[in-house]
Amino acid sequence: MIDEISIRDLGVIRSATLHLAPGFTAVTGETGAGKTMVVSALGLILGDRADSGTVRHGAERAQVEGRWRVDDPIIAARVDELGGTIDDGELIVSRAVSAEGRSRAVIGGVAAPIGALGELGDRLVAIHGQSEQIRLRSQTTQRESLDRFAGDPVRTPLGEYSSVFARWSDSRARLERLSTDAATRDREAEELRNAIAHIDSVSPVAGEDVALKSTIERLTNSEDLRRASQEAHEALSAENSEFDAVTMLDTARRALERVVAHDPTVETLLTQITEASIVVREAAQSVSAYAAGLDVDGDDLERVQERLAAINALIRAYGPSLDDVLALWSSASDRLLDTDRADDLIGELRESIAADERVLDELATRITAARTDAAARLSVAVTEELHALAMPTAEFVVVVDPQRGAELFAHGRDVVEMRMRPHPGGDPKPVTKTASGGELSRVMLAIEVVIAATDTVPTLVFDEVDAGVGGASAIEIGKRLARLAESAQVIVVTHLPQVAAFASNHLRIVKDTSGEVTESTVSRLVGEERIAEMARLLSGTPDSDNARAHAVEMLETARLWRGESR
Repeated sequence: MIDEISIRDLGVIRSATLHLAPGFTAVTGETGAGKTMVVSALGLILGDRADSGTVRHGAERAQVEGRWRVDDPIIAARVDELGGTIDDGELIVSRAVSAEGRSRAVIGGVAAPIGALGELGDRLVAIHGQSEQIRLRSQTTQRESLDRFAGDPVRTPLGEYSSVFARWSDSRARLERLSTDAATRDREAEELRNAIAHIDSVSPVAGEDVALKSTIERLTNSEDLRRASQEAHEALSAENSEFDAVTMLDTARRALERVVAHDPTVETLLTQITEASIVVREAAQSVSAYAAGLDVDGDDLERVQERLAAINALIRAYGPSLDDVLALWSSASDRLLDTDRADDLIGELRESIAADERVLDELATRITAARTDAAARLSVAVTEELHALAMPTAEFVVVVDPQRGAELFAHGRDVVEMRMRPHPGGDPKPVTKTASGGELSRVMLAIEVVIAATDTVPTLVFDEVDAGVGGASAIEIGKRLARLAESAQVIVVTHLPQVAAFASNHLRIVKDTSGEVTESTVSRLVGEERIAEMARLLSGTPDSDNARAHAVEMLETARLWRGESR
């Protein structure tokens, strides 16, 4: 459940905090006030694609933070994997989007990939809006809705099916590659054998080309390096010289030893000079050893150059880098084995594919049976909901059509279609062709109310799903949302007073156009403030006596329906 959403510099909202609660929360406000920014804010912290255009004009970044109360062990385990924490059952998730479009997510106090937001979001919140009505026109969405309602009887075999389907698909792709023309396989095999022989003859190691270039540079300039090191050694420690570093340090040490008895401080100076003398002697030895190692055999440079030329020839043939050459060397044997054993592998793959197809057929049959059973129950339940939503003659039908003989799909073999018969006496037709915009809103709401009984998502968000609805239908939608809120947290962005009246928590988005840039804030409405907002929704003005009286009556009706005392 969401406790709180904090929004900063998102769209027209400069700074706002939405204090949410269990049950039914209605969000209202004037057109353009930013009601949909609430849904956009939730979308951001649930992993939606970031858009720099949502950053408030003049701001560097938009930021959204959500505080959840969670008791889902799967969410807790995922947050722990990410390195985050859930403190006393509270999970904090935030998302920042810069004006340049860069995005950053934090889950449980640690930075996290944006994809992780979507993983958690699927278990925390389900958002439904006008876009969902468009999605409902998709048979994929219709099938996914049925599967959500069916629960484990579909989810379990579908999980097994997906695993086998992935293996089956990989095997088919490999078979197709191996079933190419024999001449092509023979040519590829010959090329691989030549490549292996060529690389074997050189046997390069990772990074060797870079090391060889460094060695050539050193060998080519060995004379300059020798002169420089000899000069450095003489400056540090030269025989028969009074001005090398070692001799001068010894002179300084002896001078201080003569006066050390007169001042204890000199002892510290002597220690420092002694340490410096040791360091300089060691440096002189190191330089001398380096110079001695610079003796170069002319054949050395030639051998290194020949080695580099051999490696460069490999890179030109199989590059563009030595890493690519090594990767080919590593994989070529397996590829050659596949090519040489193509006929045997083709037979093995065909057997494996046939075996997987038998498993897929069995699982698909189980999935079809479970979907068909769930479709019958969903049809009855949604039809009952539609009757309560002022569609008394509508009949909702979910059709599961197994496509036997056709290509297997990633989700089984079924085509799922939701149909509706608006009035008795006709054949059910696809819901997207039969239902108007307002009816489609009620169909979607009815589906969600029914699925909520079997779904585990704790929070449902509806963004103006009541568009195109009014009167008695709007009242029934309000009742259904309130009933849905008995088993889940429900947040509804609405413009209908009939819907808002049934909310137990009412938030209003207030638009301020007094400045150079329009800004909006959020306030929680109680008492007279809520009556005024309901009156505004009814008549366009919060001061109308008739509208206020109607608002009071509407709120009282909703209160009595909920069974609340004054």
